[in-house]
Amino acid sequence: MVSREEVVKSVPQKGFFGHPKGLLSLFFTEFWERFSYYGMRAIFIYYMYYEVTAGGLGMERSTANSIMAIYGSLVYMSGIIGGWIADRLLGTTKTVFYGGVLIMFGHIVLAFPGGTTPLFISMALIIIGTGLLKPNVSSIVGDLYSESDVRRDSGFSIFYMGINMGAFIAPLIVGTVGLEYNFHLGFGLAAVGMAIGLIVFLITKKKYLGLAGSFVPNPLGKEERKKVITRIGIAVLVVLIVGFILVQQGIMTFDVFTMTVSILGIVIPTLYFIVMYRSEKTTADEKSRLLAYIPLFVAAMMFWAIQEQGSSILAQYADERVDLMIGSFEISPAWFQSLNPLFIIAFAPVFAWFWVKLGDRQPSTPKKFAYGLFFAGLSFIVMIIPAYVNGTESLVSPWWLVLSFFLVVLGELLLSPVGLSTTTKLAPAAFAAQTMSLWFLTSASAQAINAQVVKFYSPENEILYFGVIGVIALGLGFVLFIFTPLIQKYMRGVR
Repeated sequence: MVSREEVVKSVPQKGFFGHPKGLLSLFFTEFWERFSYYGMRAIFIYYMYYEVTAGGLGMERSTANSIMAIYGSLVYMSGIIGGWIADRLLGTTKTVFYGGVLIMFGHIVLAFPGGTTPLFISMALIIIGTGLLKPNVSSIVGDLYSESDVRRDSGFSIFYMGINMGAFIAPLIVGTVGLEYNFHLGFGLAAVGMAIGLIVFLITKKKYLGLAGSFVPNPLGKEERKKVITRIGIAVLVVLIVGFILVQQGIMTFDVFTMTVSILGIVIPTLYFIVMYRSEKTTADEKSRLLAYIPLFVAAMMFWAIQEQGSSILAQYADERVDLMIGSFEISPAWFQSLNPLFIIAFAPVFAWFWVKLGDRQPSTPKKFAYGLFFAGLSFIVMIIPAYVNGTESLVSPWWLVLSFFLVVLGELLLSPVGLSTTTKLAPAAFAAQTMSLWFLTSASAQAINAQVVKFYSPENEILYFGVIGVIALGLGFVLFIFTPLIQKYMRGVR
C-alpha cells in the first residue's frame, strides 16, 4: 500500500496561499457542490408545498417539512456507505467523482417538470451522491499534508471557507431564480453548479492531487469483492422488490416510511455505542470515555434538531409570516438560507482567535456544549416574541428571523467544531473512524426525529411549538452544565 509520505511527496506543496495546489482543486469542487446542494435546498421546501398553479407540487406543508427532515437524515446516514466504498472498493478520488455525477443527475431530474415520482428519484440520487462525496472529499484534504505539517489546520479552515462561500451565494442566486422565475430553472442552475465542480475536479486532480485519494486503504480481494458485490446486489434487489410490493399493497405509506427512518435514527447510534462498549478491543479508560460521550451525543442531537429546522420550519416562516418588503424593495424568502453560512464566515475566525487567547482558561467541552444548547434554545424562544406581541395574523419584521439565525450560529460555533475535536479524543482506538461516523449521525438522528416533530408546526400554534422546543433545549443545556464535573471525570483526562 502507498505510504502517507509517498502521497504527500506526489502533491505540489506550494501554490495556493502557501498550501498544496491540491487544496485549490478540492476548495472549488466543494464550493460548487455546496452551491448545488444549498441552492436546491433553498427552494426545495417551497417547490413541494407551493400550489400547482405556482409551479409547485401542492403538498401539505406538514408533509413537505417531514420530507425535508427525512431527506437531511438520509443524506448524513449515507455517508457511512460512502466511507466504506472508498475504503474497500474505489479510493476517495473516484468515490468523490461518482458521487458528484449522481448529485448532478439528481438536480437534472428536478430541472424537468414532473410529479412526486421524479422528486423521489432526484432525492435518492442526491442522497447517495452526497454520501459518496461529502465525507471523502474531506479525507483527501487530509491526504495533502503530512501528520506533522503545521499548515494542516489552516488548510482545513480554508477548505471550510469554500464550503460556506458556496452555501452563502447559492440561495441568493438559485433562490431568486427559482422563486421569481421558475423552480425547474433554479434546479437546473444547481445542476450546472455541480457540473462546474466536476469539471474543475477532473481538470485539476491529475496535476494537483498526485496520489492523494487514489489508492484503496483496505481493498477487498478479487474473490471477496465478487462475493460482496453479489450480496449487495441481491440485497438491493430484495429491498426494491419488497418495497414495491409493500407500496402496492398500501402497507408502506409515507407515514410508515418516515416513522421507520425516525426509529433507525435512534437504533443505529444506540447499536454503535453498545458494540463499541462491549468490544474486547475497548479498554477500561475508553469505556469510561464512551459513557461520557453519550450526554454529548444527546446534546448534539438536540442542537441539530433546532439548527436543521432553518431549511424547513423557518423557511416556511420566512415565506408566510415575515414582511418581505424593506422600503420599496422586496426580499426573497430563500435569501434567509444564506444567513447561516454568512454568520459562520464572519464569526468562525473570531471564535478560533478567542479559544487561542483563553488557552487553558477556556470552558471545558461539556460546558461549551451546554452554552451551544443555550443559544439554540434562545434562537427558538425569540421567535415567540413577535407572535406574543402582535398575534399570528400580522406579518413580522425580518430582523426576528435574522436574530434567530444569528443565535443558532453562535451555538453551532460553540458545539460543532468542538464536537469534531472531542470525538477524535474520546474515540476508542479500535473504532476511531466509526466514532467519527457516529458524530455525523447526531445530525442524521436529529433530523430523523424532526420528521415527526415538524408535523406539529403551524402559524397558529407557533408560540407553543417554538416555546416547547426552546425550553427543552435550555433545560437540557442546564442539566449538562450541572453534570459537567461528573462528565469530565468520566472523560479520563480529556478536557
